[in-house]
Amino acid sequence: MYDRFYRSLYRIRRVEEEIARVYPSDKIKSPVHLSIGQEAVAVGVCEALRPDDIVFGTYRGHAMYLAKGGDLNQMIAELYGKITGCAKGKGGSMHLVDVRHGVMGTSAVVGTTIPSAVGYAYALKYQRKDAIVVSFFGDGATDEGVFHESINFAAVKKLPVVFICENNRYAIHSHQLTRQPKDNIVERVRTYGIPADRIENNDVLEIFERVSRATRAICAKQSGPVFFECMTYRWREHVGPNEDFHLGYRAQSEAEPWIQNDQVQRLAALIPTRDRQQIENEVESEIRQAFEFAEASSFPAAPELYTDVFKEE
Repeated sequence: MYDRFYRSLYRIRRVEEEIARVYPSDKIKSPVHLSIGQEAVAVGVCEALRPDDIVFGTYRGHAMYLAKGGDLNQMIAELYGKITGCAKGKGGSMHLVDVRHGVMGTSAVVGTTIPSAVGYAYALKYQRKDAIVVSFFGDGATDEGVFHESINFAAVKKLPVVFICENNRYAIHSHQLTRQPKDNIVERVRTYGIPADRIENNDVLEIFERVSRATRAICAKQSGPVFFECMTYRWREHVGPNEDFHLGYRAQSEAEPWIQNDQVQRLAALIPTRDRQQIENEVESEIRQAFEFAEASSFPAAPELYTDVFKEE
């Protein structure tokens, strides 16, 4: 199990480090919101899911996309704006989709995939299907009205959905406690009649265990929706490849405990050296091929501007 977790964590980390390295060259044609530091949430959750389970995410969605099995070649090509991208080069980093692997989409607008996830869960229940939907969002999305409307609807209809709040404490540069009078997201969710718990310390194994128990209960019809607030921390700036501690809205000292608790390094220490090196070599080769694939791919032709729109000629 540790090998599988480490491969996913290391793969996400290295993909995003390579994105950060390439980004200043302007080969990547869209803004990027990196998940470096937050990988444990996506990996812990997605390792608890089955292939036919569904995820919806945010503009900081690289980790979720990859953890759920999204195609890496298509993801990098999408960042490059190439026709071979997962959205034909039209969506960029913030709009990743891989329906074949249950990644139903990410969105640039805060909170907008929450009702989509709830609607999908409603359809699954209506059709009496066995899959589960997971809705990923940040603490900033809990300020949105649609969050509360969706939570309420999911509770009323007892839908097969797991809500995952990736709480990194910041909505862009605004700390949670400058936007909310109390640090009580979980308590507020419980008022809707939904089981809700906080998972501290960005612990990938605890996240996996807790979400696994929740999904089993949903599948056994013992539970409706479930909510987890997963405490985490992003190491890089809100948007872009760099650090941003010089801006003054947060301090390096705030980040240090999270960096010391890096789950990539934690899992690496649990794996024999030879096995770890093999995993890393395989991942590095895969990443190199993905960037080569993106480089070699073509940009969309002009007629592509008129496809995938509300009205096609």
